[in-house]
Parts: sequence; C-alpha cells; structure tokens
Amino acid sequence: MSEAIARPKHVGSPVLRVEDPRLLAGQGSYVADLFPADTWHIAFRRSEHGHARILGVDSAAAAALPGVIAIVTAAHLEGLVRPVRATSRMAHYQATATLPLAQGKVRYVGEPVVAVLAESRYIAEDAAELVEIDYDPLPEIADPEAAAQPDAPVLNPETTSNILVERSFGRGEAEAAMAAAPHRVGARFRFHRKAPIAMEPRACLATIERGRGALTLHSSTQIPGIIRDALADALDLPGHALRVVAPDVGGGFGGKASLYPEELVVAALARRHGHAVGWVADRMEDILSTSHGFDEIVTAELGFDGEGRLLALTAEILGDVGATSIYPWTAALEPVQVASFLPGPYRLAAYRGHVRAVATSKAPTGPYRGVGRPISTFVMERLVDMAARKLALDPVEMRARNLIQAEEFPYRTGSGIIWDRSGFQECLASACETVGYAGLRREQAAARAAGRWVGIGVASYAELTGIGSRISAAPGMPINTGTETAEISIDSTGAVTAKFGVASHGQGLETTLTQIVADELGARIADIRIIQGDSGAVPHGTGTYASRSAVLAGGAATLSARVVRRKLMMAAAHLLEAAEADIEVEEGRVRVAGTDRELSFREVARAVYSEMGRFPRDTMPDLSARETYDPYFGTTAAATHIAMVEIDPGTFAVRVLRHVVAEDCGRLINPMIVDGQVHGGVAQGIGAALLEELVYDERGQIVTANLVDYLVPTAAEIPTLEVAHVESELPATIGGYRGMGEGGTIGAPAAIANAVSDALAPLGIEINTLPVTPERIFRLIEPARARS
Repeated sequence: MSEAIARPKHVGSPVLRVEDPRLLAGQGSYVADLFPADTWHIAFRRSEHGHARILGVDSAAAAALPGVIAIVTAAHLEGLVRPVRATSRMAHYQATATLPLAQGKVRYVGEPVVAVLAESRYIAEDAAELVEIDYDPLPEIADPEAAAQPDAPVLNPETTSNILVERSFGRGEAEAAMAAAPHRVGARFRFHRKAPIAMEPRACLATIERGRGALTLHSSTQIPGIIRDALADALDLPGHALRVVAPDVGGGFGGKASLYPEELVVAALARRHGHAVGWVADRMEDILSTSHGFDEIVTAELGFDGEGRLLALTAEILGDVGATSIYPWTAALEPVQVASFLPGPYRLAAYRGHVRAVATSKAPTGPYRGVGRPISTFVMERLVDMAARKLALDPVEMRARNLIQAEEFPYRTGSGIIWDRSGFQECLASACETVGYAGLRREQAAARAAGRWVGIGVASYAELTGIGSRISAAPGMPINTGTETAEISIDSTGAVTAKFGVASHGQGLETTLTQIVADELGARIADIRIIQGDSGAVPHGTGTYASRSAVLAGGAATLSARVVRRKLMMAAAHLLEAAEADIEVEEGRVRVAGTDRELSFREVARAVYSEMGRFPRDTMPDLSARETYDPYFGTTAAATHIAMVEIDPGTFAVRVLRHVVAEDCGRLINPMIVDGQVHGGVAQGIGAALLEELVYDERGQIVTANLVDYLVPTAAEIPTLEVAHVESELPATIGGYRGMGEGGTIGAPAAIANAVSDALAPLGIEINTLPVTPERIFRLIEPARARS
C-alpha cells in the first residue's frame, strides 16, 4: 500500500451501503413496480427463424380478442419512429440500423416482428400467440467462418458483405521477428458466447404528462442519457419533452447498456396513444433478445527467446457479432478491443493483430462485463503459460521477466494503448504472497503423487478504466463518453443533494459517491442524497459502463464539492466574523478553528437563503455548483489471479479449490464494495470458464434459451475468494481512483484455463476453448489416453 495516499474520514472506510436498507427490506423501486393500474401492456411476437423473408402477417384472430388495442408491424411505425443507426469514424466499418420491428426479413431467432398492445399482459401474450406470420426461409448464416467468405449470402440488406468491421494493429516487423524467434508457441483459441443473466430482465414503461405531452421512459438501463438522446432523434422530440429514468436496476453486466427495439416501440406507442405503455421481458425473452457477449475465434502465435523474453505476437481475430451492430457501441466494440488489448501488460517489441467482425444469424453481441479483455487475457495468458512450459520455466517467473516495470511507464503497447503507472509487478508479487505460492506448488506435487488431477493457473492483465475524452469507450464511436458532470447543492434546510449522469445497477454508487461528497464537502453521510440514473439530473451524462463511474463521477463530485465548500466557508466566515482561512468544516458543521464558535449547515443555509439582510447585496452567496470532469487519457487498472483447481477423473468436472486476486484499483473508496465487486466478477468469470455457453445450431436456432440448458454458477461452484489490494499512487487523476468493476471477469477465465491445462499437463493437453466443460475435457482426454 502506498504511504502517499491520504486517508480521509469516509473515503477508504468500509461504510455500510446506504442503498441496502431499502433493497434488503424489499422496498426498492424497479420498473415493474412503477406501472400505473391502467397501463397498457405489450407482448412481442418474435422470429422463430434465424434468417427468413417476411411474406405476410395475419393478425385478424389476435385483433378480435377482447382487450386488444392494436396489432403493430413495422409498417404501422413508419413516420412515428425512425430507426437508430450506430455510426463510427472507423475505416472499413459498415453501419446497420436498430429497427423497432423487423422490416422485410428477420435476421435472428428472437427478433421482434409484431407488437401486440392490450389492456393486460395476459391478453397481450394470448393475442401474440394468435398472430400468424408467413415466412420464406433464406440461407442460414450461423457459422462465422462461413459467413466471412466472399460468396456467403449477405445478412443485412444495407451492407455489401457480412464483414461489418475490419481493422489491423501493428508495431515493428512482427512476421520477421516471429520467423527469427528461437522459440514459438501458438494455437487456435475459442471463447464461446455468453448471456448477461441479470437478476432483473429488461423492462420499460413510458408515460405521458397530460397537457404538456412530455414523455417519461422508465427503463431498466445503464445508460439513461444515451437512451434519451437516441429517442429524441428517433421520435423527433426536444430533450425537455423527454426524460429517461433508470430506477433501481437488478443487475446489468453490460446487457443493459444499449438501446433496444423494445424501448423504441414502447415510447412510440405511448406517444401515439397518449397512454401509459409498458413491457417486461420473461427469462426466455431476455436470453433470446438481450445482447450477448464475447464469441471470438483467435488464431495466435507468440515468439520468445531462450531466456523467456517475449519477442513477437501475431493474431487473427474473428468476432461473431450476431446480426447487427448494437446502438451506440457498434459491431467493433468486442472484436476490436480483443485486438487492442491482446499484448496485455507485457513488454513486447513486435505485434500484428488483424480483426474482422462478422455478422451471423444470432442475437447481436454488445457490452458484457470485461468487453474484449476476457478473451484477449485468455489468449495471451495461455500463450505465456505454453511458452513457460516449453522452456521449463515457472509461470510466475515467466511473467516477472516480461511484465512492464515501474520505470517504463507510461508504456505504449503495439496496438497503441498507453498504460499509465500501475502495479503490474506488484500485483503479481502480492498474489503470490497472498496464496503462498511456493507452498501451493508443494501441495500440488503431493496431490499429484497421490494420483489427483490438480492444477495451478496464473493470469495477469491490464485494462483501461475511467476512459476520458481522448478516445470513446467503443472504438470510433462519435459519442462523448469521456466526461461526467456533478451538480451539488445545499438547500435552505442544510440538506445536500448531489446529481449525476451515472446510473447504478448494483455497484453501490450511491454509497461511494456519498463518501466522496461527504469528505470533500465536510457533510454528514446522513445529510446527503445522491440522484443518479435520471437523464434530467444533469445536462449531459451517458451512464455507467466501462468501469468509469468512480473515476469520472468521483472526479466531478470532488470538483463540485470543493466549489460548494469554498462558498460555504465564505458565508460562514461572514456570519462568524472570522477570516476564511480560520474556518473548519466537518460533519455538517462549520467552526472557527480553536474556538467554540460554530454553525450547522442548516444555520448557514437559513441565513443564505431565508434571512434578509445577513449578506451585502453584492456578495449574496449561492451554495451550489456544477462541474464537469474529464480524465482525458483515463486510468490503467491491473491484477493478477491465481487459481487452484481439481478435475474429477470419473466425471471430468472441475472444482475450483482456491482463487486469489491481487488488484490495483488505485485509492480505495470503500474496501467492502471493492471486495464485493471482485467477488462478483470472479464468480462470473468462473461461469465463463466452466459453465456458461449460448449454443446455436447450424440453422441459427438457439438451443440454450433457459436456465436449465444455460448453466450459471451457484454458490456451490464458487470457493472462498481471497483479495489483496495494491493501491498504487495515481497523481494525475482526481482522487487517485481507478475503475475495477470488470476486473474479476477479465482475469478469472484465463487463470482457470491455465489451471485446468496445468492439471492435464502430464497428458500433454492444452486448454484452448472456453468454457472447459466436462464433455470437452472428456473429448480431450480420450485421445490422449488412447495414445498412451
């Protein structure tokens, strides 16, 4: 832990979450809790085909059902709502539209085709089943490698091929360096598609203000500001006539960080009818239609010398992005970031990465916790382990020889990413110390001697967090995701209100932002109210994603609170007849240092706002401020994971025995919340490594659309997690905070893959596909056993 980091009263302490009393008592307010009694409900008739032409819709039987208000197709929405297009400045990018309902053809199973509006959800669902849609099946485009071929049928009418994005990254003469490298390892890696599976499925409710006609959309979303701006364009409404609110949100994991067709339809129909309209997904709908994550094929090779020094890295990356780009992130989001982050935290002189994002007849992929980095970390860390095994080097030593050293920061990687100062080496050392690495290896040796299949895996990684305005959160996206605004005010009662554009979906943002405001302003925790998740709170805010909220919103909170504090001290100095330099502010009171003269926030605020004549006319104070923060470059976060696993030789099931994380998220705001985020991320990473896989057949039919077939981890699969914190100093960023919400998901799959591979090393087996299920292990072991 850095001694240079100051310890204010609240920041750095495990303050109990201020959200929890209402959430644990069942008093949270979610979208489905907000429906007025007379709300009209929507049910969607979704495509049952992966790729087909729509020949006609017969809705007569559905329309005749009592309580049905309207049967809506794409034709009915023309002129009412415009499609939204995810644009990019990136070369070789082909844009596709987000349509409210399918037009002319369907492109994946689950795409909404018809919306049924009815007086109740039950009637709407019954009527949707009565809608008959006539399809003409078209050639399937389910295999990404086949879809990338020049002669493949094209899925989207507005594109010339299924390759929506193509880009190359490079530094040095990678091919020449690879050819000259004394040693090389390589493989074809596969990371299969995942579903976010938030506790609360997606939901939205649109209401109309009578008289003014203003529309409010309550949505289970991470990005109310982006949704507001997109709907303003789609519905041709001014911003003051449209408000998007994210109330309590039961998890997001990136799946709620995009604009969806359902939000367009709900808002458009509420505006057309002047009536409250709502929709709540069931679990199958949510799996079918919420954006998926990952789904990458990477063919990579690593060159190194006899001392274990990395020399060159090359990779071909094929991303299966599903049918279309998702707004606003584009199809570039996932596969391009795989290529960007593939060199990882290592010193590497030569790199070439070529990436293609390919459209297939599957639900679109979009943001998912970690975005690209779980795949890039999996590939790079497997290569590093393969190289260490080839040289008979310990995996920890291999990493220590190649991780970027403190004196090398800032370090530009072969893809152009700049790592600022972060604890790469310190995280590795801390993880080894925490787990007792030497003893763990002795324990493994004893287990192997007893015939047990036990393995240890190490994974180190780095990520960009709190990205500022220098680059967008998604490659080439022309939306400013690099700033955040905070508006803080003390009202006439002395209460503090802080408004933000971020949107919590379970991270504890109300607590962490309260801690920052309390310290910077000198207020009591109990006197502070945080308003977030509301597009009307500040003029511009894009929401919560990409591990940004602590860095950006925390920085904006600090700037605004400092301005308000100065105003408060000026007012108090006048009222107490003291010099401003002698004024102290703490726990909701202002006092003259060294005396018993003091005032409460309430007393100062009453004098400022309500007591005439207390201040000269030309010096009337205003106890409020609105400041915007831009970290510009953003911050680098880092971690090392060490996992120990055991494989059952009878069932081939993998059990995680230990999992240790040493992470550097800079200055901790709330250690308890940080630990919770790491624990949740690792649990999700264990699911990605061992269990979770969305499977489509060759016809584009999804065969894992429920929680019986799509396996998520339970408490039984998660070991007791051990977390160590490396708080390296980050003086260039306000507060010294780094993002950390995605890290557990990034490092865990790679560490577990390395551990499983280590367990199977005596059989000469390498793990190159995730999830590594019992069936996959069986198929790897049987040939190895036959050879032996």
